[in-house]
Amino acid sequence: MKVTVVIPNYNGEQFLRPCLDGLRAQEGAEMEVLVVENASQDRSLEILSEYPEVRVLAMAKNLGFAGGVNAGIRAARTPYVILLNNDTVPEPGYVKALTDAIESDPRIFSVSAKMVSMDRPDVMDDAGDMYSLPGWAFQRGVGQPAARYGEPCEVFTACAGAAIYRRSLLQKTGLFDENHFAYLEDVDVGWRARLLGYKNVYCPRAVVRHVGSGTSGSKYNDFKVRLTARNSLYVTWKNMPLWQRVLNAPALLAGHLVKQIFFIRRGFGRAYAQGLWEGLRTRSRLTRAYTANTPILRVLRIEGWLIRGTVLYVRDLIARRTGRS
Repeated sequence: MKVTVVIPNYNGEQFLRPCLDGLRAQEGAEMEVLVVENASQDRSLEILSEYPEVRVLAMAKNLGFAGGVNAGIRAARTPYVILLNNDTVPEPGYVKALTDAIESDPRIFSVSAKMVSMDRPDVMDDAGDMYSLPGWAFQRGVGQPAARYGEPCEVFTACAGAAIYRRSLLQKTGLFDENHFAYLEDVDVGWRARLLGYKNVYCPRAVVRHVGSGTSGSKYNDFKVRLTARNSLYVTWKNMPLWQRVLNAPALLAGHLVKQIFFIRRGFGRAYAQGLWEGLRTRSRLTRAYTANTPILRVLRIEGWLIRGTVLYVRDLIARRTGRS
């Protein structure tokens, strides 16, 4: 087998059958399916018993997304791993398309799938993740017509909700940072790969339908807002050298201010502030990805990606606000 599909699951009984049925329907895929069961309190284990071909790794407690996928990666015996959210349904050919894409170039660290809305598959959910100067990570193409994203390309990082990774390179970058628990851990690991000279790409032939926020339950909630705020500080602290953080400080400060106002207006201002404070207090326990041996040219290229991400974010925001397709 070439690839292990790792599905972290926590109280996902309403999603498991469609997701696993979608994997059963894969064509030409040499794969094993492994579900990391994060101590669910619902009927997840009962449902998993209906799929004898699926290997189940039962955890004693909820390890979050990062801890769950790390357990699956460690248990895998294949050269590649696909990380797949439980609230997804992969289209036929999804696994093979991702495998073919990552095998096309040894410099590829990860490949992001074409994630479309579950209810409206003609609308994009994620075409790879981007990062911007204000410290905002965002889904490329979210809310835009899916037909617009039919060409493969390089992206800043893959969205780990439906992406393939090369296990040999994960040994070099390190696995997903479990300090994150959930959110932005995929941006962090993809950034680390870039610091080592590897790249992340988007594969439009690998299509997966996605509910979105299936485990957390909503787009915004105290838990998600707090962790995202904290982890946004983790990402820049770990991956930017001091001079880059100083260079981008005005944009980063403005970005956090805008987000604070945004969440105050939606009733989550306290959660966002708590996340920032937690990030400031705990950042010293993190392992820095940038080292003195990192070539400055790689950092400059990453800075170029942040500029590109900022322009793309503004362009897409204007398109959504004006209703342009």
